[in-house]
Amino acid sequence: MSLLQKRLMEQRMNQTDQNQTAVPKSQTYARKQIWQQVKETVLKRVAEYVSPEEIEQLPAGEQEKYLNDQIRIILDAVMKEMKFSPARAEYHRLIAELVSEVNGYGPITPLLADPEINEIMVNGPDQVYVERLGQLELTDIVFKDHNHVMHIIEKIVAPLGKRIDEASPMVDARLPDGSRINATIPPVSIDGPVLTIRKFATKALVMSDLIRAGTLTTNMAVFLKACVEGRLNIIVAGGTSSGKTTTLNVLTSFIPNHERVITIEDAAELQLQQDHVIRMEARPANIEGKGRISIRELVINSLRMRPDRLIVGEVRGAETLDMMQAMNTGHEGSMTTAHANSPRDLLSRMETMVLMAGVDM
Repeated sequence: MSLLQKRLMEQRMNQTDQNQTAVPKSQTYARKQIWQQVKETVLKRVAEYVSPEEIEQLPAGEQEKYLNDQIRIILDAVMKEMKFSPARAEYHRLIAELVSEVNGYGPITPLLADPEINEIMVNGPDQVYVERLGQLELTDIVFKDHNHVMHIIEKIVAPLGKRIDEASPMVDARLPDGSRINATIPPVSIDGPVLTIRKFATKALVMSDLIRAGTLTTNMAVFLKACVEGRLNIIVAGGTSSGKTTTLNVLTSFIPNHERVITIEDAAELQLQQDHVIRMEARPANIEGKGRISIRELVINSLRMRPDRLIVGEVRGAETLDMMQAMNTGHEGSMTTAHANSPRDLLSRMETMVLMAGVDM
């Protein structure tokens, strides 16, 4: 066989291989399209035939079962109409996705339930990253389109009384379990809506967990416990995602139960276990640019509420001056966090933040 014949034969074989692989790809694409059509049809009919008022009248334990049964009935009817017959595993996955879409947060619902995932980053409909055990990884989770991502963002923020639109394209919010939400939409995010969720552990960490993880030593833990019980003012400093709020949560567990504690945050994250805790949260401006309540205003107001200690989630501006004044005028043992790379950097940054209060010094 000549060299030319060999090359022609190899070319024919490659072409055959390409044709063979092209068929499954096209079939997979067509199946995905049908899958999406089935989901859209079912969701439309659920919205049309399943009454939210009817579900609310049921006992709390029966609501989810009733919704699942209704989705299953509608799905079976739609599959019969569209002559779509998935495998058993696909069928159960389809039901799970539909339930998540109606009763949860769409495609990211299983990620929220995964205890190994610390952070969820939706960069677009086809790009969802997670941080699992400290490592970033791309998932196979996809949304239908940008509108689908936007729908989930609105579903998260609407019950919290917050809004996100072109006039206010950024929002900080939280899920019922305390997980922190940040969302940005066009025109701020150029390529479409972006959603970031920092999950919170369902069980609050205690000092023994930090010792076990090697975060600090037993001697350090004993020293910090003595600092809290001795009513020393504490500022937890560190970079982004370094565990400032987690550490602050652990430190607050040493506050005596009989003290009145007031927490002030941008988005409520702290999980204090004491009985006498007052929680306050800042509020952004409304669509007319009015109604904003800043951390600084809350700190000033809290001083009139007879606190034993003030816990501010984070100081990043003018509120630093009021926090420091509170620490030095009878509210010893107060705590907060701040972004800084070292204790010396923190002191320099606090000087800058105090000057941001506009006081002529």
